[in-house]
Amino acid sequence: MSEGFNLSQSPLTLPLPKDTWLSKARGLLKYLGPAFIVSVAYIDPGNFATNISAGSNFNYNLVWVVLWSNLMAIFLQTLSAKLGIVTGVDLATHCGRVFSKPINMMLWTIMLFAAIATYMAEFLGSTLGLYLLFGIPLVTAGLVTVGITFIIVYLQRYGQQVVERIIIGLVAIIGISYFIEIFLAKPDWSAVGFHTLVPNLGPDSILVAVGMLGATVMPHTKRGIDK
Repeated sequence: MSEGFNLSQSPLTLPLPKDTWLSKARGLLKYLGPAFIVSVAYIDPGNFATNISAGSNFNYNLVWVVLWSNLMAIFLQTLSAKLGIVTGVDLATHCGRVFSKPINMMLWTIMLFAAIATYMAEFLGSTLGLYLLFGIPLVTAGLVTVGITFIIVYLQRYGQQVVERIIIGLVAIIGISYFIEIFLAKPDWSAVGFHTLVPNLGPDSILVAVGMLGATVMPHTKRGIDK
């Protein structure tokens, strides 16, 4: 019996293509769609409201909360990503497999009200944004918000990448707007750096700090994305 064929002994072996920075960048692009979807949770109306309230009432004193809450969120998101990569299922499925039915019902109820509160803040934020930008009545702005939401949900029928492109465009608009706003506001960068590293928490700012933490470190809607 002849031995198995070894490809390394073949005279027709071809050199493997070298990894360039361009090929690595292209390989990374396919992961940016889900990343931008997750990033929406950190630039929602809840974050806007709490952070604007913190800045207008306490100046730069609570910038350190933004730093540490985002570090906590990154840590938790990393653990969730590793859990999904290894097991192939989301956190809700794990809870259903591990915990008893009464505990799962309690967790479901908590998540239901948390999701309702989150979506209500986003709905009101979008409605007020349309009202302030275009001066249309609040009821009309609310109906427009509902219509836009249903359109985005309907577009999911044409593939996840369609929704990803829409979200990437919206996030890009928000990011560019913030860079322009920073340029116009001209903040005191020395004060920003100091209060980022030095915590300062008073009795009047505890509630706002907790709101900033809760608006950043929160459970997000889990969905499977086939990449």
